[in-house]
Amino acid sequence: MSEAAVTTADTVAPPEKKVGLVKAAGILGILGGIALIVVGIVVWVMVSTQLQAENIVVPDDAAAFQGQTVSGPFTAYVQADIIQHHALEMSDGKTYAQLDREDPVRATLMNASFLRSSLFTSVVSFGVAAFAMGVGVLSILFGWAIFRLASIPVIVRRATVTS
Repeated sequence: MSEAAVTTADTVAPPEKKVGLVKAAGILGILGGIALIVVGIVVWVMVSTQLQAENIVVPDDAAAFQGQTVSGPFTAYVQADIIQHHALEMSDGKTYAQLDREDPVRATLMNASFLRSSLFTSVVSFGVAAFAMGVGVLSILFGWAIFRLASIPVIVRRATVTS
């Protein structure tokens, strides 16, 4: 009497649940990521172009980027900083709110404040654009991972086979 040989074999079965919605979510994640990257780039270029059109040059006494045209977040920040430095020099260290209403320097400090606010707004815009691009990259990666996981065509189960 011979004993039957016991072996294991892999069997392939189709997925038990539909994964179409999961695949669609992955594709939407990828498309949304691409859109975020494109919008981020468009905003970055638009803000940079508008700053360059103003022809603002960082002065020689700034902390960095001396002589460069303001066109990005770092040059805009440095320009805002040097504007504040010059304004405080003119007012003997007093801010706009600390000056007497009749002080002729007050109007200059008000303009300096407006310029700084505008430059800081552009710095924030660059930050939001960079954030959107970063989230876009993550969205593409997550969407790709979800799509790949949902695209696994089979489930492998171990079965015992006797011969």
